[in-house]
Amino acid sequence: MLKLTKTTNNQDTPDDTLTLPFEARQKSRQPATTNSGIQVGVFLPRGQTLRHGAILTNSQGFKVRIDAAPEQLSVVKCADPLLFSRACYHLGNRHIALQILPDELRYLADHVLDQMLVGLGLSVEHHTLPFEPEAGAYHGHGH
Repeated sequence: MLKLTKTTNNQDTPDDTLTLPFEARQKSRQPATTNSGIQVGVFLPRGQTLRHGAILTNSQGFKVRIDAAPEQLSVVKCADPLLFSRACYHLGNRHIALQILPDELRYLADHVLDQMLVGLGLSVEHHTLPFEPEAGAYHGHGH
């Protein structure tokens, strides 16, 4: 098993790719299998979330690109800035991992949250897409 112990420059050319869902990209220590079938172990500092496009490496220089796996997501599109803000507020108040795009919100599919947003006057669709939520207000600030 190859141990991947640090991140490197995202511009480096990877030797392989590792596709992981959001939950797995939050784990600092885990076994995994690359897209080409190589067994690897991820051993990173605790609290580090792997972002889509990150490159992991080891002391031998083997490089693996992290890809966000497609997941079942709830997708809300809204061109009304006030309604969009209200949706963000209510989801954030529940500490939901949330991907915020122009006029679009994405979160891991959850029928209870879907109903809450429908109650606010929004429409919710379901799609299988890569999920890359916001890192959080305190990400990278030592909190």
